[in-house]
Amino acid sequence: MARWRPPGEKSTAIITRVGFERLRAELEELWRVRRPEVVKALAAAAAEGDRSENAEYTYRKKQLGEIDRRVRYLSKRLEVLKVAEGRPSDLEVVFFGAWIEIEHADSGETARYRIVGPDETDARAGHISVDSPLARSLLRRRLDDEVEVHLPAGPTRYLIIAIEYD
Repeated sequence: MARWRPPGEKSTAIITRVGFERLRAELEELWRVRRPEVVKALAAAAAEGDRSENAEYTYRKKQLGEIDRRVRYLSKRLEVLKVAEGRPSDLEVVFFGAWIEIEHADSGETARYRIVGPDETDARAGHISVDSPLARSLLRRRLDDEVEVHLPAGPTRYLIIAIEYD
């Protein structure tokens, strides 16, 4: 019996060229490499006999379902994503794709982030989603603007100290 999941929140359908190519490469790798390997292993496990007590068969069946679910998601998502390319005319305003360096108004600590699409966020690389509270507060702000961000911990103030575009 399948477990019903409520639909997720609608996320912004925008992505950088690098993120789009990464998702397309993941789809190709899943469909052309990993799925055939799992199907082959599943067929071998099924040939071993009693499937009700065959752990390898159960594992491969679950793995195939996970791959198919991801392939289905990527196929649909890649169709609706819009690739944002080019640089804005005013390089001192924060737009999608910008690298922003901000300074905490109270502690003076600095952080560097890039505003990217929700499908390519990576906290370790400093990539934050355009849908995040921080990114929403920073968008369309200028260099040296002070921004108040409403975070789960409470309102926090930041100063924009640098904006760069690739």
